[in-house]
Amino acid sequence: MSRPAARLGLLANHLSKQTTQRFSTNEASANAMSNQKPHPLTMIPGPIEFDDKVLEAMSHYAEAHTAAPFVQTFGNTLKLTRQLFLSKDANAQPFIIAGSGSLGWDIVASNFVESGENVLVLNTGYFSSAFADCLQVYGAKVDQVTAPIGDRPTLEQVEAALKQKFYKVITITHVDTSTGVLSDIKAISQLVHKVSPDTLVVVDGVCSVASEEIKFDEWGLDYVLTASQKAIGAPPGLSVSYASARAIKTVENRKTPVSSYFASLPRWIPVMKAYESGKPAYFATPAVQNVYALHEALSQFATSDESVQKRIADHKATSDKVKDAVANLGLKTVAVSRENSAHGMTAVYLPQGVVNTDLLPALLKKGVTLAGGIHKEIATKYFRIGHMGVSATRPQLGHVDTVLKHLSETLNELGYKA
Repeated sequence: MSRPAARLGLLANHLSKQTTQRFSTNEASANAMSNQKPHPLTMIPGPIEFDDKVLEAMSHYAEAHTAAPFVQTFGNTLKLTRQLFLSKDANAQPFIIAGSGSLGWDIVASNFVESGENVLVLNTGYFSSAFADCLQVYGAKVDQVTAPIGDRPTLEQVEAALKQKFYKVITITHVDTSTGVLSDIKAISQLVHKVSPDTLVVVDGVCSVASEEIKFDEWGLDYVLTASQKAIGAPPGLSVSYASARAIKTVENRKTPVSSYFASLPRWIPVMKAYESGKPAYFATPAVQNVYALHEALSQFATSDESVQKRIADHKATSDKVKDAVANLGLKTVAVSRENSAHGMTAVYLPQGVVNTDLLPALLKKGVTLAGGIHKEIATKYFRIGHMGVSATRPQLGHVDTVLKHLSETLNELGYKA
């Protein structure tokens, strides 16, 4: 086992032991203004802290996936998903499927790309690399434009790559959760439509949807994949995505069959269309309780363009607060500038002399859960703070203030002086 892997394993053991401890409501502000049981404040880049009503919806009683109340709820959730992406295109198609955000990668690789076709991956971290790995599993020929750690490929680099050969798909990780780097998907999409207009623009929005601006129709995007457990604010368990009419046409015009069974969009499209029109349909059993929770989460903000934009603005304001505090502590973020920094999370380099195996367990004793690093080249050198969902949109809960207070105190206790 490599040294970084060994240290991460040790950290996992530390955290596992610590989670058995009890926390008072004074220590864990996750419980302030909430009916939830005392628990450590979860401030990682997903899963996040949840609204009480969302958790109540998750505990919905057993119900058939063909029952009229669920059919109506699922249909409404699909309509809310359209609003989530600020889309008015009736020919675009939302998908809500049981699975993790990574299921979206399989959907892209098995539906939009045929074996031997070229894909260009813009790489800003661990999850960009993982997306490339997934594409290769399905036979895609993958080229990557890889930015230095903490940065993103320049438009000039992207244009040069696009001019080398035809790419069926370009993938952009909007926010790479490993680095907290934010890509400019609007500018990249404009460039692709200019230089290689037949290339599908695919966005991994797992750590960006509902915390970063995404205008699906206006920006000419073809497929955005995300998951329920990050800024959307619902429990893990649902792959949420949105496809353009052009992307759907690409699947319909394949020369070879879709190379996945469960991830096959031709199997899911009739199901989604039926539920959205108020009729039950079946390919695989939907996650009923998860859908109820997602419906509640989306109902709290994805009801109009204005409410979605307000949520984005709230995340930006919270992000500025966190990053200002980090800078005041004399710490550096992994993202090299504010311009390319995510608004739902912050990756922070550890100060000299402080290690995650000391910092994270010490914070957990105070009722705060943060995340270690996962980028393979710098995993032991940084930690990550999530600030999404209710933690960002409801400052009165005190989640961010609690994190910043305990972070400063704990670093001081570990010998770091700002």
